[in-house]
Amino acid sequence: MAIIKITRELNRVIRVLSGGIPLSVFFLHAVVSILAILNPIGNLPIFLSLVEGETTADQIATARRATLAAFGFLTLFALLGNNILLFFGITLAAFRVAGSIILFSIGYKILQGRNIHSRSLAPDIHEDLMARDDVAITPLATPILAGPGSITTVMLLVGSEWRLRTILLTVAAIAVVTLGTYLIFRYATLITRHLGPMEMNIISRVMGLLLAVIAVQMGASGLLELFPGLGR
Repeated sequence: MAIIKITRELNRVIRVLSGGIPLSVFFLHAVVSILAILNPIGNLPIFLSLVEGETTADQIATARRATLAAFGFLTLFALLGNNILLFFGITLAAFRVAGSIILFSIGYKILQGRNIHSRSLAPDIHEDLMARDDVAITPLATPILAGPGSITTVMLLVGSEWRLRTILLTVAAIAVVTLGTYLIFRYATLITRHLGPMEMNIISRVMGLLLAVIAVQMGASGLLELFPGLGR
């Protein structure tokens, strides 16, 4: 009985600290959300095309620099996102609705099998980027990994209330996903050898579906905050 009471008390404390949501649930939600928008498997062909002709060591170095830079960009917006909203006088509810539209459009494009990054680059610009010695920062880290969708996601995860626990969990989720992205890019050749185009396409579309569902839920929450009467 004593163990049960202690367990219940710990769960109550965790829910209070996390604003009513268990820390493990929030962390899992953050990881899935960031993973869906970064979509490392879907971006694997882009990575391979950008590092084509490089040695294995150079490819690993490019993957490391790109994921570290993406982690830095996303962490920066996770830390400063609240201040950005306050500066422009934007409510979190309005940001949720606008962000959900952006994320849903990205998820919908992924579900259709359309690449959300490569078409935004004109052929001559793409060739110029390929000719550069280092493509880790641009376009790989940003905008391919740390783009508008992922930036919006981490800002929404942090929310309008600057809570240290929320910040730490969001940054931890960013770290986990970017580390996983680095490992996927690092072993890109091995992965593509075992995963054919069909398997990679299926994984990418599952990520798109998850992103679309997350966007719908996010938009619904924002609309209920803006118009409380909708929930009656």
